[in-house]
Amino acid sequence: MTTAPASGRVTVDSTRLTGATDDERSGDQPHADRPRTLGALRRQLDVVRAPRWRVAVAIGAGAAAELGSIGLMATAGWLIARASQQPELAVLSLAIVLVRAFAVSRGAFRYGERLASHDAALRALATMRGRVYDALVPLAPGALPAFRSSDLLTRMVHDVEAVQNLIVRVIVPLGTAVVAAAATATVTGVLLPSAGVALIVGLLVAGLVVPLVLAAAQRRTAVGLAPARADLAAAELDLLEGSADLAVFGGTERALEDADAAARRLRRVERGAALARVSGTAAVGVAQGVTTLVVLVLGLGAVSSGALDPVMLPVIVLVTMIAFDSVSPLVPAVREWLESEASAVRVVDVLDARPAVSEPTEPVPAPAGANERAPDLEVRDLTVRYAPSRPPAIHDVSLTVPSGHSVAVVGVSGSGKSTLLATLMRFVEPETGTVTLDGVDIGTMTGDDVRAIVIGVTQDAHLFHTSIRENLLVADPGADDDTLWAVLRRARLADWAAELPRGLDTTVGESGGQLSGGQRQRLGLARVLLADPPIMLLDEPTEGLDAATADALMTELLRPRPGRSVILVTHRLAGLAAADAIVVADDGSIIQRGQHGELAMAEGRYRDLLWTGDVPAR
Repeated sequence: MTTAPASGRVTVDSTRLTGATDDERSGDQPHADRPRTLGALRRQLDVVRAPRWRVAVAIGAGAAAELGSIGLMATAGWLIARASQQPELAVLSLAIVLVRAFAVSRGAFRYGERLASHDAALRALATMRGRVYDALVPLAPGALPAFRSSDLLTRMVHDVEAVQNLIVRVIVPLGTAVVAAAATATVTGVLLPSAGVALIVGLLVAGLVVPLVLAAAQRRTAVGLAPARADLAAAELDLLEGSADLAVFGGTERALEDADAAARRLRRVERGAALARVSGTAAVGVAQGVTTLVVLVLGLGAVSSGALDPVMLPVIVLVTMIAFDSVSPLVPAVREWLESEASAVRVVDVLDARPAVSEPTEPVPAPAGANERAPDLEVRDLTVRYAPSRPPAIHDVSLTVPSGHSVAVVGVSGSGKSTLLATLMRFVEPETGTVTLDGVDIGTMTGDDVRAIVIGVTQDAHLFHTSIRENLLVADPGADDDTLWAVLRRARLADWAAELPRGLDTTVGESGGQLSGGQRQRLGLARVLLADPPIMLLDEPTEGLDAATADALMTELLRPRPGRSVILVTHRLAGLAAADAIVVADDGSIIQRGQHGELAMAEGRYRDLLWTGDVPAR
């Protein structure tokens, strides 16, 4: 059973809610293995709208920090070489001041680069998370089963965080390298043109050729990294959530083997990425050494010919050596780029996933006064089909629920009862037919407006890993303890809660794991009772309860409430005499309708259920 939060939005397990099979939903599954495209990265950056001026400030500060390091090395080299000639101290004073200035400034600029880049990245990350959550909301519950929950969690956490790495570890280092390398090569070329050319060639090899070769080598690795992480997360989740069942049926060893296999696959992928990265770093070191040696030879020749002042020789050699520090971050940036590209595709899959129900472009307001008084609900000629190739889950269903009335929907499993409730909550788009509230078609209203009026409680409610109080306050954050105890009494759960050492502050555990099945069911029911919706939808609310408790609950739920309507789906026929009307569903259609007395006397499916059901009518 699942209840609605205060906002009116209901979160449910759509497999149980709609009765759709995996095959029926397979048409909209995301293509996690489709080729990566730069378009996905552009789309991601466009979505987050990373503040360009902050990124520009980060690049400028990073370049200034790199140039400060180069200036420090160049000035220090000149100072040592010139000091060996024993000039007057005044000749060296400016160089001494510059050494101190460069030493201090590079730290300040590096701090500014970190501050600006991380500020931009965290802003982009927050925006991307919000956009992903906004995209997920309309997918619940009908379109979410297209994603495996553990894989979806990986997309929401790790893949979304890739946008942060894209800014901090790719865009900013790339911009910094371009600016710093261009400035260094220019200065070196002014001092000795041949050395400048050699430096440009070396920087191009280290900053362009090596990363491109590395990208080609790592592309396949990067493609497999995100899915490998998702597979490991899925295997771990199966072990955690299914540990009891695995132990009972002897499947623990096999599940551990599957998790180990997933871990080995991830390890192989990461080992390949690490090997490529180390090879790239080594290649940059080789390019640095070779270029420095070439510049040294060229410089010695220039000094011998008189084309270069001997004091400037250590300057150009040290500048050449330190210049490669600006392009060396491009080697790890390759992996971040490829991972960001693969992650961007997976995030865009979520952003582009098609909701099961489309919102109207110009929604109409809810019926006036619908929150104070249940509107008349009318279902007319309703047909719902989950896939074009499948038979309809319900067809030609018509139903009227006047304000303040209770209607029970009974029938065997698979007869379309839960699909009807899903359609009433606007979680499913009907193929034909209409559902109206006081004459207003719910298809012309927003889903939030519909679910502010029609709130459902389905089987297997999700309970949060927090206290009983907090689980109830999801439905009404402003409720006081007296109100909470009142709904617990209505759900026949107050006596149990009162005996707990911490009362309402008792933690229910992950998904209510500290509670029994009946207690979880009733706590979810108490939550929807606290919401007090105008039209309450109940799917098997007494499932798994003992007969006495179930009878008391049925009496409570069907008790007349002025201005409040109830639609109850149940296999249990006990207590249905209190319902204003009963409809019998079979194979997606309504085959009988009436009150308990007349249906019990008439020949048909209802009378058959009275004698073949698990619990006979009383």
